[in-house]
Amino acid sequence: MENFTFPTLKYQRPDFVKYEEELKRMTETVKKAGDYQTIQAVLHDMDELDKPVSSMRTIAMIRNTLDTTDEFYEKEYEYVMNKSVEVETHKTALLKELLASRFAGDIENEYGSELLVSMQRNVDQFKEEIIPHLQQELALKQQYQKLMATAEISFNGEVLNLYGIQKYFEDPDRNTRKAAFKAYSDFYHKNEEEMENIFSELIEVRNEMGRALGYENFIPLAYIQQERSDYGVKEVASFREQVKREIVPLCEKLYEAQRKRIGVDELMVYDEEYKFTDGNAEPVGDDDYLVKQAQIMYHEMNPETSEFIDFMIEHELMDLKNKPHKASTGYMTILPSYKAPFVFSCFNHTIGDIQVLTHELGHAFAGYEAMREQKTSLFYMGGTDIAEIHSMTMEQFSYPYAENFFGDAADKFRFMHLQDAITFVPFGVAVDEFQHIVYANPDLTPKERTLEWHKLEEKYMPWRKYDNDEFMERGGYWYHKLHIFLYPFYYINYTLTTMGAMEFKKRYLENKDEAWKDYLNLCKAGSSRSYLELLKVANLSVPFEEGSVAKAISCAREILLKSIEEMES
Repeated sequence: MENFTFPTLKYQRPDFVKYEEELKRMTETVKKAGDYQTIQAVLHDMDELDKPVSSMRTIAMIRNTLDTTDEFYEKEYEYVMNKSVEVETHKTALLKELLASRFAGDIENEYGSELLVSMQRNVDQFKEEIIPHLQQELALKQQYQKLMATAEISFNGEVLNLYGIQKYFEDPDRNTRKAAFKAYSDFYHKNEEEMENIFSELIEVRNEMGRALGYENFIPLAYIQQERSDYGVKEVASFREQVKREIVPLCEKLYEAQRKRIGVDELMVYDEEYKFTDGNAEPVGDDDYLVKQAQIMYHEMNPETSEFIDFMIEHELMDLKNKPHKASTGYMTILPSYKAPFVFSCFNHTIGDIQVLTHELGHAFAGYEAMREQKTSLFYMGGTDIAEIHSMTMEQFSYPYAENFFGDAADKFRFMHLQDAITFVPFGVAVDEFQHIVYANPDLTPKERTLEWHKLEEKYMPWRKYDNDEFMERGGYWYHKLHIFLYPFYYINYTLTTMGAMEFKKRYLENKDEAWKDYLNLCKAGSSRSYLELLKVANLSVPFEEGSVAKAISCAREILLKSIEEMES
């Protein structure tokens, strides 16, 4: 498959009848196995059986998000996902036999304990009774995603989607920023009732799944889905408290300095993205230019990244331009049959475009390395709590190359990006706490849920002011965060891993070669170990431990406060 390109890949619907038959055959083989060699063969066959099914499912998903109005891939993705849920009954039966096998110790000796832990997680999150719930959840998620992707916002003589309107949040003219944010807010306000209904149904169906599996609600199941095996709700809550104590006051200083710098009496929400009176840093070229500069950067960075970026470009594994009806999201995924990552986004000519070329490509680089290092596809993707270190660290490693993308405004970019990395964290933990509240309290009405978000803004973002926007002032901002709808309880990962990225930043400044060595080892490890074990691989601190947040952000804090001092002098 060396000569493939993504646009020319042929989609073929997986044969789920054959898939089920093979799973049943393997289950019987494990039951009768008289030696470990038989188990080894089953593990190999299971992997080879899964790869093409996973790849075709991913192709359908990608093509559905590339054009959410394409009915063929919309229906095909729905079909494949529903069938994938149905065959989980047989997959779970096979995993149970492997876990119960007298050769489980041999599996651990060959693959490490994480493979058995991963198998147990898969067993723990599935029962045949929840199949209809999983299918209903998928339908609701697709309904939300299509609503977001087909947004049409009339502004400034243009019809814009949700990515397109956001470029005006950085406009030098304050009235334009205000009007752009109001247009953005009005879209969500207009669709509030539909989003309320979707989310209410999602809470209900997810809590039903949790109860069917023996839990009080969805929260324990969500932690299993997020592959958290060595920490839980208590540890996450302690991290949120550290953020409130250590990062929220720093953010208040950063935003107060920004208020003075841009010359406004009060910093409003529509001012938050506008960092400098003479305008923010903007990419200096068009979409194709930026990709070319990314290729140059990765060629200069390391031999490993050079090989990787050429692979991505040669095989056309990025779709980055903003187009009508593309899903309003950005993501990286993998095609295991081709050992290929894929990156999706919607460029809008802001610094966000460069974050795609570093963040999402950071994910892709890690996947590329793990797919060539790990012997099972189960380890190709880093767990959700470790994977964001790959991406956020690559953002930091790109700082020396900022001139490639921003020319004379490179220092502006570096300051803006670092401030955004820190000021994002309180919002991120608010999203996490919000989800804990709404799933633990399913009787809250939609308006009461929104009030809970308002309270969390007062707790974690006390600087936030909406300038008489009634919808946002009562808590409507949470509706814009698609992860709450599509990827429940994922969002805390961005904040936990910001700590790892900030540690890597400090070490990169101190000893570039050693930092890169640890980072590369982390990428190659994929999900072959647990979260806390992978932190050890990378020589990173545990973010739940008292004092870890202050330590992790110390370098960034010093850089930002020194920069503010210089700008004000």
